[in-house]
Amino acid sequence: MTHSSPEKTTAMHQEHDPEYGLDVKADLSGQTATDEHGHSLLHFDPVAERRLVRKIDLYIVPTVALLYLFCFIDRANIGNARLAGFEKDLHLKGYNYNQVLSVFYISYIIFEIPSNMACKLIGPGWFLPGITFGFGILTVCFAFVRDIQTACAVRFLLGIFEAGMLPGIAYYMSRWYRRSELAFRLALYVVMAPLAGAFGGLLASAILRLPHFGTTKRWEMIFAIEGIITIALALIAFVTLTDRPETARWLSHEEKQMALNRLKSERVGATEVLDKMDKKKIVRGIWNPVVLMTSWTFLLNCITVQALAFFAPTIIRTIYPRATVVHQQLMTVPPYIVGAVAILVVNFTSWKTDRRVVYMGFSALPVMVGYCMFLGSTSSKVRYAATFIITTGAFNSGALANAHVAANVVSDTARSSAIGMNVMFGNIGGLISTWAFLPFDGPNFPIGNGLNLAAQGIVAITCLIMWFWMQADNKRRAQEDVARKIDGLSHEEISDLDWRHPGFQWRL
Repeated sequence: MTHSSPEKTTAMHQEHDPEYGLDVKADLSGQTATDEHGHSLLHFDPVAERRLVRKIDLYIVPTVALLYLFCFIDRANIGNARLAGFEKDLHLKGYNYNQVLSVFYISYIIFEIPSNMACKLIGPGWFLPGITFGFGILTVCFAFVRDIQTACAVRFLLGIFEAGMLPGIAYYMSRWYRRSELAFRLALYVVMAPLAGAFGGLLASAILRLPHFGTTKRWEMIFAIEGIITIALALIAFVTLTDRPETARWLSHEEKQMALNRLKSERVGATEVLDKMDKKKIVRGIWNPVVLMTSWTFLLNCITVQALAFFAPTIIRTIYPRATVVHQQLMTVPPYIVGAVAILVVNFTSWKTDRRVVYMGFSALPVMVGYCMFLGSTSSKVRYAATFIITTGAFNSGALANAHVAANVVSDTARSSAIGMNVMFGNIGGLISTWAFLPFDGPNFPIGNGLNLAAQGIVAITCLIMWFWMQADNKRRAQEDVARKIDGLSHEEISDLDWRHPGFQWRL
């Protein structure tokens, strides 16, 4: 196994000097950028690197954040429509509303991993705008449903198109950022989930003030207008998104090289940043102990996150039954704003400390406190305060969990399947959440609140177990004779080891 010498590969200190091999195709081609223990052989000018990261932030984050904002709005606006007469107009009774919510998650779960594989094959620059365009059209279509059968059919199709959005964006951003940087950058778009709750409530209340929009009125206008906005954003994204650093017109030749080498310097045994689809690596991404444990915590966490999205307006209505519909919509906004701030603070700290597990575990604690308040009191003020406490912890794992699974695989293929696996489990939690708050359980919902309390307790315990296991396994790996273990293996065989490479260390 050969390596570039440290002297020859410290290219980024003189990024404009041709002697350092700044040709994107030639530099480090067929070579690893780490030694057999996973230590980087590359060194970067910190000023130039910070300038590059700021540039990537500016071009990548705003577009994907807006796409995810309306993705989440188009998924959760049914909660706002419920307050505006959706159930009454469709003659929904008993568990019909829960059934309409559930069917979305059936298709979402089935197509999760295949969607992320398609994202890699097609390229995120085309795939993400394409599915956004699709669920924008289906959101408009939902304005014209008139019975539960049609509503379920449209929601099923919506799940197919939205399945690729959350894991697709997480995978896409892993093509641009270091592992330590990824959690905060993911937070910059995952923060759109609570903001979608806040903005969705504001937008719905504003839309409901209109007498009509074309032939649509009341709740129908919510879907029609928000769907059209989503379609417009998709058309813009076709122009603004670029697949990967090599194809970015807004990066110079030297910046493209630095962007690629930054990623390669963290991938033990890897000889390329974007590898070809490989069955062994797909399995490595899925059958990974850290990915499986993280996916389990994400499943539990999504029970709370999705339940908030679908039932927060209903919960607010039970707290303030005499308020107007518009006022009830507006009352859902402040807790989501608090949740958005918490996401940014927690994930910024995660970035600076390069830690994720501990923040996932501690984020469960305020959520547990909030649900204890729901279970222990019927006071409107106490319960409304509890929604603020819950949102300070509930949304944090959206970025942390995806960043954690991305950090604990090596290859691009394994990363796409790992993120797909994580989000698939999360949406199983979403499916469970649709049955968390049942009609007979209201208005206090002890079953729904108890389920969420138990789920968050298990999240905290799982994260504690995962932290101790990763620490112990890293100590075991540090004692391995790496050179002897990989002696005689080809570059391809070493690359296929992925996280099983003896020099790989778990990232906490």
